[in-house]
Amino acid sequence: MSEYTAIRTCPLCEATCGLEIDVKDGVAVKVRGDKEDVFSKGYLCPKGAALHELHNDPDRLRRPLVKKNGEFVEVSWQEAFEAVEAGLLPLVEKYGRDAVGAYLGNPCVHTMAGILALRPMLKAIGSKNMFSASTVDQIPKQVSSGLMFGSVANVALPDIERTHFLLILGANPLESNGSLATAPNWPGRLRAIKDRGGRLIVVDPIKTRTAELAHEHLAVKPGGDAFLLMAMIRVLFEENLVDLGGLDDVLNGVEEIRALCQPFAPEAVSQRTGLEPDQIRKLTRELAAAESAVVYGRMGTCTVPFGALTSWLVDVVNALTGNLDKPGGAMFATPAHAPKKTKAGGKGWSLGRWKSRVKGLHEVMGELPVCTLCDEMETPGDGQIRALITVASNPVIALPNAARMEKCLENLDFMVSVDWYVTASTRHADVILPPTGPLSTGQYDFGFYGLSVHNIANYSPPVIPKPEDELDKWEILYKLAMIFSGQGAAGDPAAMDEFIISMMVGGACKREGSPLFGKQDEILQALSKYKGMERMLDFMLRTGCHGEGFGLNPKGLSLKTLLDNPHGLDLGHLEPRLPGILKTPSAKVELAPEVLVKDVERLEQALASPQDDMVLVGRRHIRTNNSWLPNIPSLLKGPPRSVLQVNPQDADRLGLKQGGMAEIESRVGKLTVPVEITENLRQGVVSLPHGWGHDLPGVRMKAARAYGGINSNFLTDDQAFDPVSNNSVLNGIPVEVRALD
Repeated sequence: MSEYTAIRTCPLCEATCGLEIDVKDGVAVKVRGDKEDVFSKGYLCPKGAALHELHNDPDRLRRPLVKKNGEFVEVSWQEAFEAVEAGLLPLVEKYGRDAVGAYLGNPCVHTMAGILALRPMLKAIGSKNMFSASTVDQIPKQVSSGLMFGSVANVALPDIERTHFLLILGANPLESNGSLATAPNWPGRLRAIKDRGGRLIVVDPIKTRTAELAHEHLAVKPGGDAFLLMAMIRVLFEENLVDLGGLDDVLNGVEEIRALCQPFAPEAVSQRTGLEPDQIRKLTRELAAAESAVVYGRMGTCTVPFGALTSWLVDVVNALTGNLDKPGGAMFATPAHAPKKTKAGGKGWSLGRWKSRVKGLHEVMGELPVCTLCDEMETPGDGQIRALITVASNPVIALPNAARMEKCLENLDFMVSVDWYVTASTRHADVILPPTGPLSTGQYDFGFYGLSVHNIANYSPPVIPKPEDELDKWEILYKLAMIFSGQGAAGDPAAMDEFIISMMVGGACKREGSPLFGKQDEILQALSKYKGMERMLDFMLRTGCHGEGFGLNPKGLSLKTLLDNPHGLDLGHLEPRLPGILKTPSAKVELAPEVLVKDVERLEQALASPQDDMVLVGRRHIRTNNSWLPNIPSLLKGPPRSVLQVNPQDADRLGLKQGGMAEIESRVGKLTVPVEITENLRQGVVSLPHGWGHDLPGVRMKAARAYGGINSNFLTDDQAFDPVSNNSVLNGIPVEVRALD
């Protein structure tokens, strides 16, 4: 009997925790935290401990499925790709490339293939109808960062390892493990702030686990964060607390911000925030007086009507208090795979290169917003989406107005899904192409090392060899790219792999003045030990900011370096990077981008607009991850999660009873839900988590079907979105709640 322990980075959330995985006779049997991991140091959440359950899940597909006579049939890979070609290419030929849409789920960013191999596939499809989970919950931060810093990759991160004052808005990292701020063991890191005499304040409509840990919890009204931040900015100017921290020559627009904040006095925003003016002033003074401080906002600041404005104002406050690009403040990561950049300036970043066909909503980061995906499938005419490719996604569960999405998928001419399961969404597919399991593919977190609160690098080779009859995700995506580029179902992904790496190396070696100029053959030979994503990773590491440069810096990084250090490499604390990383035409931070400045008028108008009596917000749980881990038995333990949390005063007013049933209705749907009465919510707010409701006909996930739950997205409204980022509004949904016998 063969036994060994493998070291692995967890791919299930943004925390990137190190794991030890015991393997017996080719089967992963136990997962523990890796105490030697340079970043997580043994920390492990329930999701990471269940990684082997996901890999071993008997419901996880190992072979492709093709629908024949309304039923899924297991087929060979060749037959599956032939079915894709036969189903999609005639539609492209008849209706054009925009007739094919794609929707990419959150798990894509957790894999190397999801970062590197999706782009060739999307380019080969050649459609403007590209959508992703980004416009469900995160794109406002990319929009504001792109406009301020010239690149959506330049996201300012909270330096929680050194700060003395952390203000958290709309985030619950003790449950979510962090988001757009990669860090294992948030509980330990937040306690460390308190232990060193720092201060932790949480602004959230719910008294979350994170808020319980804080020194102070401010129960803001849902969507009130933008008004709060504007009022804080006014206090900073009014009380002469503005301190640019030595960045005077790097910041444009300070005086424009001074003018913009004038209508938002603490007294003016009190009704919209639910906070007293004295609370706002006290918070601002404490933030400004701290030795180092940082404002960090996440889901609750993005999934609201003013998502882009709120994300922008977070960084404006950090800048005006002298905490931008300062240790303990808001800083920028230096990921090992990123190229060196020391000279500020560039073309900048813009949005709206094209618009959606039906509602004219602008493009952001090469994609259209999910709030108009159904419009594009339902509305006849040139460019109507008649076929859809989904990758690691479950739009019926994850997107607003789930009932409408369900009907849209039913009415497609053809659907292809790259997925591990027959889910609420993929049951509508004509072909399902399952990648190999999570332990049979390599792992390097391209997406999250650029968002890490500490600079580290770690690569994990496959724990269990990939079975010969399975394909890695990159092989599937390359195969789809070859079908759309005319090479057909018989195309060899290895040929595309060679083509892409040759293009990457060739581009780098053609630039005169580059130390790699003219060395294409030499470099390709040096990379020949690897293939696929590992070969691209090796090239990016060698040419990155810490790279060995193919011999130019012998002590630098390469893939071999990471293989020789399975517990990861500590590359140090975040360091000041301004102005070098800026890509704005002015080579400065644009504190007052025109697009966002213009939207302030909408915020001012909302000061006097009527407010809803009852609104719905979501909530996170440490054992869940959106909609994509519902079939793991160990993660389903504990009290039921699909319950409607209600404040006691609201419960008394509405006649709701603990454990009783309520009917909750929004503009788009109605649900019957069990009630949990709790003091943790402010009045006028009810909470229901997302990601449940998998007990539908045709779903092949035994544990998820048995657990059931309620799909809260039957209530969220696909017509509600932030007009700047086009991000969906998932928090603050107007609802009516009624007691049921």
